[in-house]
Amino acid sequence: MNNTPAQHLTNNQPPTTTMKILVTGAAGFIGSHVAEALLKRGDEVIGLDNFAPNYSRVRKEANLREYAGHERFKFVEADLRDAQAMRDLLEWQKFDRVMHLAAMGNVRYSVEHAQEYTAVNIAGTVNLLEAARLSGTRYFVFASTSSVYGNAPIPFVETAAVAQPLAPYPATKIACEVMAHTYHVAFGMKCTGLRFFNVYGPRGRPDMMPYEFTRKITAGETLRIFAEGRPQRDWTFIDDNLSGVIAAIDAGCDYEIFNLGRGQPIGLSRFIEIIEGLVGRKANIELAPLPPTEPLITYANVEKAERLLDYHPKISIEEGLSRFYEWYRQATH
Repeated sequence: MNNTPAQHLTNNQPPTTTMKILVTGAAGFIGSHVAEALLKRGDEVIGLDNFAPNYSRVRKEANLREYAGHERFKFVEADLRDAQAMRDLLEWQKFDRVMHLAAMGNVRYSVEHAQEYTAVNIAGTVNLLEAARLSGTRYFVFASTSSVYGNAPIPFVETAAVAQPLAPYPATKIACEVMAHTYHVAFGMKCTGLRFFNVYGPRGRPDMMPYEFTRKITAGETLRIFAEGRPQRDWTFIDDNLSGVIAAIDAGCDYEIFNLGRGQPIGLSRFIEIIEGLVGRKANIELAPLPPTEPLITYANVEKAERLLDYHPKISIEEGLSRFYEWYRQATH
């Protein structure tokens, strides 16, 4: 990999000139936060989303409403799988940056839907890369996932081998990382991949653990807990994740992969205890074995992001879940 000298990277300060940036997945959890942050600092943003039915369109439209009326924002409803639509969009707008966040997520769901994940995550990303190349867009940032590490030694470091994913979802993300590198080598396109670690917070998806567990504990429904609550996840609050994403957009690296995690794994049992305290009731728990598609632990080494992106996550799991719960109560009532 070509390590861009540290002095050339961002210190989390906005660039001196504003940019026109495409944000895919702009109605989603992370995408809506990224688009909103870019608008607040003065950039022009085109948001792309296809409102995939993985969860309620109403929820996604609520995410969009947080910033959709901004004078420097335009929204395009289109599908990454439509290669011509992607070429037309990037030729029409001439972007300075692409921030590619749209994807099919959810490791467990991917196990039975490999073809759909391949079509959206791999082919869709290639469509966008090709459209960026043809339009002259020179910098492409994209979301990857901590799931690419599978059962790699901990803490996970970016140089670890990632050739043995545990499910179709991370397999598609590995393919995207490799394809982005191909476009970097073949066409000189600058590409940065961001391996997200269990991002959570306001606007979180209903199929993600914080939302699902909060809803089930509140309703008195049973939680299916793996390996007696021993699994650990590197939960990363959205504000911390966002700081890394924006830094990567500004950095202009040649080709880099960064972990964006908290660097502090939290046990599943502790995670549930915190939610129980917020909700004010105990969870009903059903124990189950850990599926082979799930690692026992995710744990980010964030030294590279600290050094090159000035990335310093600050929000504890207690504070983060408290902030999430405040949003959850407002969003569901």
